[in-house]
Amino acid sequence: MSVLPLVFTSGWASGINAYAVVLLLGLLGATGVTDEVPDALQRPDVLIAAAVLFLFEAVADKVPYVDSVWDAVHTVVRPVAGGVVAALLAGHDGSLPQVAAGAVGGSTALLSHLVKAGARIAVNTSPEPASNIVVSVVEDLGVAGLIAFAVFHPVAAAVIAGTLLLAGLALVILLWSRIRRALRRRRERREEKRLRAAAEADPVPR
Repeated sequence: MSVLPLVFTSGWASGINAYAVVLLLGLLGATGVTDEVPDALQRPDVLIAAAVLFLFEAVADKVPYVDSVWDAVHTVVRPVAGGVVAALLAGHDGSLPQVAAGAVGGSTALLSHLVKAGARIAVNTSPEPASNIVVSVVEDLGVAGLIAFAVFHPVAAAVIAGTLLLAGLALVILLWSRIRRALRRRRERREEKRLRAAAEADPVPR
C-alpha cells in the first residue's frame, strides 16, 4: 500500500502539533502496534525530547497571545518536522519518492500551521481565556485521534485530514477581517508602549 496517505495525514497533524506527531508515532512503533514507523522515530532520546517539548507546547498553546508567539516561532519548525517525518515514513534514503514525500509532508504542514496560527489570532480577540483552552484541547485530541486512525486506515484518515485542511482555510478566509483588526490593534499597542517608554526615558521637553 502507498505510504502517501499516511504522509499527508502526518503532515497535516505536524502543522498543528509536530511534537505530538513524533511522540505518538514513535510510541506506536516502539510498542509494536505498527511496523510502518521507522526506527529513527522510536529511539528513546527522540521520544523523550518529543515528550518534553510536547509538554511545553501543551502549556504555551493554551495561554492567550503566548500561543500566537509560540506559533510564530514554529512557522519554520512545524513544516520542517512535517517534511522530516514524511521522508522517514517513505524510507529509501535519498530516493525521489522520499524527496517527494518530504515535500508533501512539509507543504501540508505549512498550510495547516498557517490555518492554526490564523485561527488563533482570531480566537485571541475574545476577552476570555476559556476559548484558547478549548481550541487547544480539541486540536490535541484531533491530532492524536487522526494519527492513530491513520495507522490502521490511512486513506480514510487522509480524506479527513484533507477535509479539515480545506475547512480550516475557508474559515481563516472568512475570519480574515477579524484577524487583520487584531493584528492592527497589536501593532498600535506596541507603538503606544514604544512612545511611552521613550517619553519616560526623556521626560524633559526640548
